[in-house]
Amino acid sequence: MIRKTNKYNNKKVTVDGIKFDSKQESDYYLYLKELQAQEEVKEFTLQPAFELQPKFTKRGINFRAITYKADFHIWLTDGTDYVVDVKGFETADFKIKKKMFEKSHPQELKLVAFSKIDGGWIEMTDLKKVRKVRKKLKEGR
Repeated sequence: MIRKTNKYNNKKVTVDGIKFDSKQESDYYLYLKELQAQEEVKEFTLQPAFELQPKFTKRGINFRAITYKADFHIWLTDGTDYVVDVKGFETADFKIKKKMFEKSHPQELKLVAFSKIDGGWIEMTDLKKVRKVRKKLKEGR
Protein backbone atom coordinates (compact mmCIF):
# COMPACT_ATOMS: atom_id res chain seq x y z
CA MET A 1 0.00 0.00 0.00
CA ILE A 2 1.35 3.39 -1.00
CA ARG A 3 0.68 6.27 1.33
CA LYS A 4 0.49 9.64 -0.30
CA THR A 5 2.27 12.51 1.36
CA ASN A 6 2.15 16.22 0.63
CA LYS A 7 4.97 18.74 0.35
CA TYR A 8 5.25 18.87 4.18
CA ASN A 9 5.51 15.07 4.37
CA ASN A 10 2.08 14.72 6.00
CA LYS A 11 0.25 11.49 5.35
CA LYS A 12 -3.38 11.64 4.22
CA VAL A 13 -5.73 10.08 6.77
CA THR A 14 -9.37 8.97 6.43
CA VAL A 15 -11.73 9.24 9.42
CA ASP A 16 -15.52 8.80 9.23
CA GLY A 17 -15.13 8.48 5.45
CA ILE A 18 -13.52 11.95 5.26
CA LYS A 19 -10.01 12.37 3.81
CA PHE A 20 -7.80 14.72 5.80
CA ASP A 21 -4.48 16.19 4.65
CA SER A 22 -2.76 15.13 7.88
CA LYS A 23 -3.15 13.03 11.02
CA GLN A 24 -3.09 16.23 13.07
CA GLU A 25 -6.03 17.63 11.10
CA SER A 26 -8.03 14.41 11.58
CA ASP A 27 -7.24 14.49 15.30
CA TYR A 28 -8.58 18.03 15.52
CA TYR A 29 -11.76 16.88 13.75
CA LEU A 30 -12.22 14.20 16.44
CA TYR A 31 -11.55 16.82 19.13
CA LEU A 32 -14.28 19.04 17.64
CA LYS A 33 -16.69 16.10 17.64
CA GLU A 34 -15.97 15.66 21.38
CA LEU A 35 -16.64 19.37 22.01
CA GLN A 36 -19.84 19.07 20.02
CA ALA A 37 -20.95 16.08 22.14
CA GLN A 38 -20.22 18.21 25.25
CA GLU A 39 -22.34 20.98 23.70
CA GLU A 40 -19.48 23.49 23.63
CA VAL A 41 -19.44 23.52 19.82
CA LYS A 42 -22.79 23.95 18.07
CA GLU A 43 -21.51 22.98 14.61
CA PHE A 44 -18.49 23.05 12.35
CA THR A 45 -17.74 22.74 8.67
CA LEU A 46 -14.73 21.26 6.92
CA GLN A 47 -12.60 22.98 4.29
CA PRO A 48 -14.54 26.29 4.11
CA ALA A 49 -13.35 28.57 1.31
CA PHE A 50 -13.07 32.34 1.68
CA GLU A 51 -12.45 34.93 -1.00
CA LEU A 52 -9.60 37.21 0.02
CA GLN A 53 -9.53 39.33 -3.11
CA PRO A 54 -12.05 39.28 -5.96
CA LYS A 55 -11.05 38.62 -9.56
CA PHE A 56 -10.38 41.69 -11.65
CA THR A 57 -9.17 42.85 -15.06
CA LYS A 58 -6.41 45.39 -15.50
CA ARG A 59 -4.71 46.43 -18.77
CA GLY A 60 -6.65 43.68 -20.52
CA ILE A 61 -5.24 41.02 -18.19
CA ASN A 62 -7.65 38.87 -16.18
CA PHE A 63 -6.50 38.21 -12.62
CA ARG A 64 -8.05 35.31 -10.74
CA ALA A 65 -9.56 35.79 -7.31
CA ILE A 66 -7.36 34.96 -4.33
CA THR A 67 -9.05 32.40 -2.12
CA TYR A 68 -8.15 30.72 1.11
CA LYS A 69 -9.34 27.27 2.15
CA ALA A 70 -9.20 26.79 5.90
CA ASP A 71 -9.45 23.48 7.73
CA PHE A 72 -12.52 24.27 9.87
CA HIS A 73 -15.19 26.92 10.47
CA ILE A 74 -16.53 26.55 14.01
CA TRP A 75 -19.64 27.94 15.69
CA LEU A 76 -19.81 27.81 19.48
CA THR A 77 -23.06 27.42 21.38
CA ASP A 78 -22.83 31.09 22.48
CA GLY A 79 -23.01 32.22 18.82
CA THR A 80 -19.31 33.00 18.41
CA ASP A 81 -17.71 31.71 15.24
CA TYR A 82 -14.11 31.47 14.13
CA VAL A 83 -11.96 29.76 11.53
CA VAL A 84 -9.18 27.28 12.31
CA ASP A 85 -6.18 26.05 10.41
CA VAL A 86 -4.23 23.13 11.88
CA LYS A 87 -0.50 23.40 11.24
CA GLY A 88 2.76 22.52 12.91
CA PHE A 89 4.23 25.88 11.93
CA GLU A 90 3.36 29.10 10.10
CA THR A 91 4.28 29.17 6.43
CA ALA A 92 5.06 32.44 4.65
CA ASP A 93 2.00 31.89 2.45
CA PHE A 94 -0.21 31.40 5.52
CA LYS A 95 1.05 34.62 7.13
CA ILE A 96 0.05 36.65 4.05
CA LYS A 97 -3.33 34.93 3.68
CA LYS A 98 -4.04 35.37 7.40
CA LYS A 99 -3.46 39.11 7.08
CA MET A 100 -5.75 39.29 4.06
CA PHE A 101 -8.38 37.15 5.82
CA GLU A 102 -8.35 39.33 8.94
CA LYS A 103 -8.90 42.46 6.82
CA SER A 104 -11.75 41.05 4.73
CA HIS A 105 -13.69 38.75 7.10
CA PRO A 106 -15.25 39.32 10.54
CA GLN A 107 -14.25 35.93 11.97
CA GLU A 108 -10.97 35.38 13.75
CA LEU A 109 -8.55 33.01 12.02
CA LYS A 110 -6.75 30.80 14.53
CA LEU A 111 -3.74 28.65 13.83
CA VAL A 112 -3.66 25.66 16.19
CA ALA A 113 -1.23 22.85 16.91
CA PHE A 114 -1.15 19.94 19.31
CA SER A 115 1.39 20.14 22.11
CA LYS A 116 1.37 17.27 24.58
CA ILE A 117 3.64 19.14 26.99
CA ASP A 118 1.24 22.11 27.00
CA GLY A 119 -1.93 20.08 27.58
CA GLY A 120 -3.25 19.47 24.08
CA TRP A 121 -4.59 21.81 21.42
CA ILE A 122 -3.14 25.29 21.65
CA GLU A 123 -3.16 28.38 19.49
CA MET A 124 0.17 28.96 17.76
CA THR A 125 0.56 32.45 19.28
CA ASP A 126 0.23 30.95 22.79
CA LEU A 127 2.51 28.03 21.90
CA LYS A 128 5.26 30.42 20.80
CA LYS A 129 4.98 32.28 24.12
CA VAL A 130 5.23 29.17 26.30
CA ARG A 131 8.11 27.80 24.23
CA LYS A 132 9.96 31.09 24.68
CA VAL A 133 9.46 30.89 28.47
CA ARG A 134 10.64 27.26 28.52
CA LYS A 135 13.72 28.19 26.52
CA LYS A 136 14.60 30.99 28.96
CA LEU A 137 14.13 28.65 31.92
CA LYS A 138 16.31 26.02 30.28
CA GLU A 139 19.04 28.58 29.65
CA GLY A 140 18.80 29.67 33.29
CA ARG A 141 17.73 33.26 32.63
